[in-house]
Amino acid sequence: MRVEEYEVRRAVVTAAATTAGVVLLLSLKPHTGQGGAATRPISSDPGAAAAEPPSTASTAGPSAAAGPSSGAAPSSAAPATATRSITGDAADTRYGPVQVKVTLAGARITRIDVLRYPNDSGRDRSISGYALPQLNQEAIAAQSADIDVVSGASYTSDGYTRSLQSALDKAHA
Repeated sequence: MRVEEYEVRRAVVTAAATTAGVVLLLSLKPHTGQGGAATRPISSDPGAAAAEPPSTASTAGPSAAAGPSSGAAPSSAAPATATRSITGDAADTRYGPVQVKVTLAGARITRIDVLRYPNDSGRDRSISGYALPQLNQEAIAAQSADIDVVSGASYTSDGYTRSLQSALDKAHA
């Protein structure tokens, strides 16, 4: 009877350890290198969807559609609403740099283009593909860099908000 109890306990401990090991392996985020960045911008402008990877197309609602197609201000607007674009500093993250370019009409954010983002591995591309359009929409809606991080993309979200804030700081300097 004693040997059977020992064998049952041993089997339970072995099963628990194996399960824990599998869970730990599945939770690892593989990454092949540092510093990789995409060269194709992700834009908040719905008309720019052709230049984006299919998984990152973004529709940011009416505020993104308000972005002008030329550098001239609308004729009914005051000179204070001239359109200008400011590129933020590249923010280094664990998985590569993130850099955005903000288009402003006066003080209003009308468009955000993500110029650089982590893109070394399939996982990087997947995370960037779903997180960056959400971050663009939130930033345009909030009209600031004070936005929530995207779950599962905390490093990319942090880099995005730091680059966006640097662009906004340059715009207001």
